[in-house]
Amino acid sequence: MSFLLGVDGGGTGCRAAVADVSGRRLGEGQGGSANIVTDPETARANILAAVDQALAGTGARMEDLHAVLGLAGANLPVYAERLARTLPFASVSIRSDAVISLKGAIGDADGVVATIGTGSVFASQSAGQVTQIGGWGFQLGDEASGAWLGRALLSRALHARDGLAEMTPLLAALTTEIGSPEALVEFARTATPADYARHAPRLFETRDPAAAAILAEADLWIARAIDRLATGPATPVTFLGGLGPGFARRLETRYRNRIHPALGNALDGALLLARQGVPA
Repeated sequence: MSFLLGVDGGGTGCRAAVADVSGRRLGEGQGGSANIVTDPETARANILAAVDQALAGTGARMEDLHAVLGLAGANLPVYAERLARTLPFASVSIRSDAVISLKGAIGDADGVVATIGTGSVFASQSAGQVTQIGGWGFQLGDEASGAWLGRALLSRALHARDGLAEMTPLLAALTTEIGSPEALVEFARTATPADYARHAPRLFETRDPAAAAILAEADLWIARAIDRLATGPATPVTFLGGLGPGFARRLETRYRNRIHPALGNALDGALLLARQGVPA
């Protein structure tokens, strides 16, 4: 008997859902980080743990599942192919998390979807054609993401300590919390994108000048990506991810009547693609 599996995996965590072939959900599960580039072995273990949890009580087995996995890092094919060969499912298609987010958010309609969480990635759909930009990972990209924001904040704290930037209340508090510049450097030596991203929410909670400057730069990166993908001045825009709502509010004036709520989430998109791809 065939069942569907959708997985939504990012730098902070992953979710899995099992459904019958009509798309009716039967079970859901959650796991830890699932970025297949930064830590592929941990990602695989967390994905399978979430799937195992989703299977509980459904009567389905892993080998019955026709799976679509939308994962951070899947836009780099070598990592996606390497993972796919190790998974026990009946069939597996690994897509970028941007693609399943887009499908969940707008279905088959035209529009731009900005997914901003621990990482960031942008995608558009026009007449059925999907285009993705960004999502290149924390080391070289992920602009405006939680990890990017957190790193910018910590870097600015060191600049302020050296007299190269204004020492604001936020930066002073951050330096005190961590203990010393040396402790901050030690943190950075082993920090993951998720570790950096934990510092990002505080930027939205203060009027501190340092936070304002960092968020203003993030706004510019997001707008550049959206404007690059939009096919016209009225192209709808949807914001997703943990930081998406915050940036939607910040960019409301710029995109005014173009910002639309999502129809569904990334997990909905993964299940939709799985249902479309399941053998008859």
